[in-house]
Amino acid sequence: MQREVDEDFARYVRARQHSFLRAAYLVCGDAGVAEEVCRDAFSSLALRWDRVRTGDPDAHVRRVLYRDAMSALRRARRDSIAGALSQLDDDGPARTGRVEVHEALAALTPKQRAVVVLRYFEGRSVDDSGEVLGTSAAAVEGLARAAVARLRARVPDLGAGLAGEALP
Repeated sequence: MQREVDEDFARYVRARQHSFLRAAYLVCGDAGVAEEVCRDAFSSLALRWDRVRTGDPDAHVRRVLYRDAMSALRRARRDSIAGALSQLDDDGPARTGRVEVHEALAALTPKQRAVVVLRYFEGRSVDDSGEVLGTSAAAVEGLARAAVARLRARVPDLGAGLAGEALP
């Protein structure tokens, strides 16, 4: 039996799905997995829509999305699926700055990658990022510092941050 979709929920999903999909892709690095993570996060929201709609539905989706995207990234690393990018020829003519950044992101731990996406792609505060990831603001700051250092080591000319602000 199919339930009728709440029009407010459908409007919310249409308005937010692309930004959440981009964030999920940046965290897990795989378009198919990102779509699955987004679908699961919106499904979770749908089950709680009556309770969450008047609060902060973005916070609920973001918590589920980042938790699941980091889990997917961990699984992919365990199964050596994420290592496909390292097969690229480092000196080949097809190498671009975008590939370098993608490889640099792939080298981060799942939590570091999530912090980079939250802080520099989504432009979230340290406190918001900590809330999404279920960790302290101090832990977010430490993860961000370590992640930025690793990114700069791999891509020295990184320059501007992902959200238009300079990386610290």
